[in-house]
Amino acid sequence: MGFFVYLRVCVSGCSKVPRTAEDATQGGTTPGHAQKFIMKKNQKSAAIGFIFITMLIDITGWGIIIPVIPKLIEELIQGDISEAAKYGGWLGFAYAFTQFIFAPLIGNLSDQYGRRPIILISLFAFALDYVLLSFAPTITWLFIGRIIAGLTGASITTASAYIADISTPENRAKNFGMIGAAFGLGFIIGPVIGGLLGHFGARVPFYAAAVLCFVNFIYGYFILPESLAKENRRKFEWKRANPVGALLRLRKHPTLFGLMSAIFILYVASHAVQSNWSYYTMFRFGWDEKMVGISFGIIGLLVGLVQGVLIRWINPKLGNVNSIYVGIILYAVGMFLFASATQSWMVFVFLIPYCLGGIAGPAMQSVVSSQVLPTEQGEIQGTLSSLMSASAIIGPPVMSGIFYYFTHDEAPFEFAGAPFVLGGFLMLVSLVIAYFSFKKQKSHLK
Repeated sequence: MGFFVYLRVCVSGCSKVPRTAEDATQGGTTPGHAQKFIMKKNQKSAAIGFIFITMLIDITGWGIIIPVIPKLIEELIQGDISEAAKYGGWLGFAYAFTQFIFAPLIGNLSDQYGRRPIILISLFAFALDYVLLSFAPTITWLFIGRIIAGLTGASITTASAYIADISTPENRAKNFGMIGAAFGLGFIIGPVIGGLLGHFGARVPFYAAAVLCFVNFIYGYFILPESLAKENRRKFEWKRANPVGALLRLRKHPTLFGLMSAIFILYVASHAVQSNWSYYTMFRFGWDEKMVGISFGIIGLLVGLVQGVLIRWINPKLGNVNSIYVGIILYAVGMFLFASATQSWMVFVFLIPYCLGGIAGPAMQSVVSSQVLPTEQGEIQGTLSSLMSASAIIGPPVMSGIFYYFTHDEAPFEFAGAPFVLGGFLMLVSLVIAYFSFKKQKSHLK
């Protein structure tokens, strides 16, 4: 309910919510430092609500199309679900490769021009992309649509920088958890709607996603405030706006290199679930679009509870480092359990430890963002997005390829859970790297 309160405050009196931190301190008639501080604090609280709603609508639109993508691919290639998974992996590659190239560019642009215009451009472009996908006559058009989405897919990257702008060291992990909560709630609403709309045709959910994304653009245009004060902006530099350069900039932060490596491997491992869930459940248990949508809704509910509720008291009790360790272990346990599932109900039970692993993500982002300057938050979030995209260049084709290898007609033996086994082992590798990274940091501090 708190987020709707923020919305009502802005609609009823936009002057109460300044567009920038600079505006917050220029009231003309506002006496005293204490009042200025209160206004700035209120602005940050409202901004968190605004970015949460923006991300919620964005993720809901994304979630709407997920349950129907396998059937749409089957329709376009005239193949079976196993072969569709292989194409799905390469579609993920197309999206990730273009985002890998352009995410640092977007992050650096947001450091110069602010977060708000970049988010709005991204939302409008996504609306156009969904329209294109809804009319796709061949599989080639799906690839074109995914490339366009990768070029403009800045909303999550820039939203992360937005959260960093308005966070303090004390609430940074909690605020990053709000992005996870938006993902969770978006996946409660979106896939369920997509699964229901999928009964009317594989393309109908794309129409709904386009409308929702355009509504989000309109909402952001009139409501979303700017988070990056002018004194914290920096000029755009091409040498810092390319993916290789963005990764090389990590040399400025040698203590982050080990953790970034662990994050990269964790991202690759996560594609055992992200790239295969729909195909795996349709193949292994004969689920239809509606059932896939319901499962994503349950995933969203669990993720929302973990990152929007539980993390508020788990992270302060465990701390960032222990939250990362426990989270990765739970991820790995979930992966191995998925691989061993033999009935549908087991998958839903095994989602609990896997989704509890979500306490690791906000803690990792908190550690990373706390070690860079305010003027570099957009750049470091762009670098994280580049790592995610680089992992998605590898993850989807590898995990989907393994799924296809063990499920197609001439497979040596049938084992649809093979990608989860690989994902679980990669999670454990990530855990070991993170452990030695933090151990090295402690030795440097002594």
